[in-house]
Amino acid sequence: MDYEKPEAINPQVYQHVGHQSPQPDGEATLHGFDEPVVPEDKREFRSDSLWYGSHMKRATYLARPRLDDGIFTNLGMITQQQAGTSRASYQCLFLGSGRSLASAGPGGAVVAYILMGTVISSVISCLGEMTALMPVNAPVMEFPRRFISRGVGFAVGWIYWFAYAVLAGQQLVALSNAIKFRYDDGKTFLSWETGERVDNAVWISVFLVLVVTFNMFPVRVFGELEYVFGCFKLMFIVMLIMMMFFLSIVQPRGDAYHTEPLGTRYWNTPYSFFNPAYIAKDENLETTHIITGSLGTLIGVWTTFTSVLFSYIGMDIVAATAAESRALADVESMKMAARKINLRVITLYAIAMLTASFVVPMDHPFINGKASSVSARSVFIIAVVEAGMPNAAHFFNAVFCFSAFTCAINSMYIATRVLHTLALRGQTGPEFITKRLRACRSGVPVRAVLVTGALMMVAYMGRSGAPGARLDELANNSTVSCLVVYATICATYLYFFRTLEDAKLYGNASESQAASYDRDHPLYPYKSHGQWLKGCYGMVACIILILFNGVAAFLEPFNVRKFVSAYISLPTFLLLILGYNLRKHGLRFSDWWTDKSGDLSNTVQATSPKRKGRLEFPDVGFTRENMSTFLEWIWVWMK
Repeated sequence: MDYEKPEAINPQVYQHVGHQSPQPDGEATLHGFDEPVVPEDKREFRSDSLWYGSHMKRATYLARPRLDDGIFTNLGMITQQQAGTSRASYQCLFLGSGRSLASAGPGGAVVAYILMGTVISSVISCLGEMTALMPVNAPVMEFPRRFISRGVGFAVGWIYWFAYAVLAGQQLVALSNAIKFRYDDGKTFLSWETGERVDNAVWISVFLVLVVTFNMFPVRVFGELEYVFGCFKLMFIVMLIMMMFFLSIVQPRGDAYHTEPLGTRYWNTPYSFFNPAYIAKDENLETTHIITGSLGTLIGVWTTFTSVLFSYIGMDIVAATAAESRALADVESMKMAARKINLRVITLYAIAMLTASFVVPMDHPFINGKASSVSARSVFIIAVVEAGMPNAAHFFNAVFCFSAFTCAINSMYIATRVLHTLALRGQTGPEFITKRLRACRSGVPVRAVLVTGALMMVAYMGRSGAPGARLDELANNSTVSCLVVYATICATYLYFFRTLEDAKLYGNASESQAASYDRDHPLYPYKSHGQWLKGCYGMVACIILILFNGVAAFLEPFNVRKFVSAYISLPTFLLLILGYNLRKHGLRFSDWWTDKSGDLSNTVQATSPKRKGRLEFPDVGFTRENMSTFLEWIWVWMK
């Protein structure tokens, strides 16, 4: 169907949002929410539908970025950020934070977390606003399909599924490496003997089975478990920040490596805000050459940007859970979930990096490639060992193992829901395959879970090579794939924004439609100020990161493996678009970009002009009602 300005469509306002059943590709538009909500005791055991069972609090914790990626991995391994997404999970925060610190210096690493946090915040705001207005299945692929072209939606769906399936496998590799814990700096020796004696493939196999089993649980059970896991990880990050801060200001223990409080020693001379040199390493973490001066500082900070961004990947799950969330009966839920995630994660990640930089110097040998195991690269483990608390190092590594496991579960969850939606669209190949991928059992797309689990077996690639090297290579192209998806989301929002403007100008919109087409209307579900600017910023930033994320591969000697892992996702994305359009439209190039529907039907509205999360005092002055309102407002943002 050629795209024209949308007609004024009467959006339906739902007190309880149903589940959207996408039609196979080829229909002109989607026809909204055609499946009523069915009580659990009357649901059929077998169907093609996902069940509702996740509440807002669970959606929020499902969307919380991987602890290992985010804080654990990024803080320790940022020097290898060249790999992009590879270290996102394990290496990005737990391991990656150390690499980031070594590559960019303390100030540069903190700046990287803040700036990349603004990029991902822009992306999530774009996705959150569209999903709040039109909660749909797999919004990351559905909205590009509606507002850009069906070929783009098809390409986004497949690259998104592949990225998260590989990321789930990467988490298994991270977990198997974490179990092989060994810390030996000549003064302190720590090890997990069982992990060292057992081959990585055994651990990968065991946890692959467990991850698949967890994803077989009904979403209600799955959501409850993930909520508990998310609460624990959030509390652990807060505890971690407080511990790093106190270790930097209190008098050291008698068996600590230093005799005076560290304070800001590692930010002062002979250290500095930025690292003045960039150390290029091969896959065995051996130094190949050193680049000094402004160029070295620039490369170090830039590679840190690309690595840190991976810590934030996964926040989009807040929208991915829309099809199975009862919380969307309250349209405020998407708005609050998106804003809470943005605020919490950007704040926590930046503070975690800041406090870690007070207790570990950027020239520490373990974060510069001399560690005896992958976990020994973590700035947090280094900090507690040198503070005279080696038992805490065991606890930290155990928490990382737990976090990597739960993150693998989350990543697989996203991948299976995307694959299921592709099947509902008829975009998974022959009908005998597609029919099976559509089928659900107890509200779970069982065969989609099994197929995704089969792809996760790429994790066995991570058992070879230097510790952490294959881990980086395994996830790098997935990071770039997510960057491609995020750039597409921002571009989609700009088309969506224009479609809303056209809808207001074209036709005779009734007063009831104003809340759906007018972002300034008090009943419009979720509006972020200056959002079209955020969309432009997020899109441009992601494109720049995509084009230059592999800069480390060009440093002498040229690294072919890094180059391929850094750039293979972009041509794959373009080839998927090309293949779809050639199959559907042949060489009629004029039809390639005119099959979008621009569908704005079946929107939802806020039920009251009084919005959750907005502080509005009922009285004037200091009164009991005002105090109660203020405390309630704090609780809404904290819970």
